[in-house]
Amino acid sequence: MKKLSLKELNRVSSAQFKAQDKTPIVIVLDNVRSGLNVGSAFRTADAFALEAVYLCGITAQPPHREILKTAIGATESMDWLYFEETTAAIQDLKAKGYQILGVEQAKESIALQDFQIDKSGKYAVVFGNEVKGISDEAMQMLDACLEIPQFGTKHSLNISVCTGIVVWDLFRKIYF
Repeated sequence: MKKLSLKELNRVSSAQFKAQDKTPIVIVLDNVRSGLNVGSAFRTADAFALEAVYLCGITAQPPHREILKTAIGATESMDWLYFEETTAAIQDLKAKGYQILGVEQAKESIALQDFQIDKSGKYAVVFGNEVKGISDEAMQMLDACLEIPQFGTKHSLNISVCTGIVVWDLFRKIYF
């Protein structure tokens, strides 16, 4: 077994990335307090060629030292917007035809593996604050709520981990 070199990975340039077709998913960060988590979301968005990242409320914006540390350049390739209120971001996305999916432990949540995707649809996935989760106001605006089943003693995942799991699952359902 031999690892691939950077040249063998055939990575696209930022200009090529900007021009390529995007996966019809937008990540929405609802008052995420850790810049490290924000940077990780950018990196995940870049990895799966998502359309954009929406930053809301207290969520840090690039350039920010912690974001840049984990994004490792993804803030340059990814489109992003800032909204003072998450509800305004959701309204914007709904007006553009996105289905709004929250990732939260809720009474009406759907286990991630059971969520059926419309391959022709567009999706915005809302991830909430590390302590409080998705705001009550944003929860009222969701079209569906997804939950990652967990079986250990802890009942939460870090946003960076959660984002990777959810985006990969939706990406897989859209393209495979």
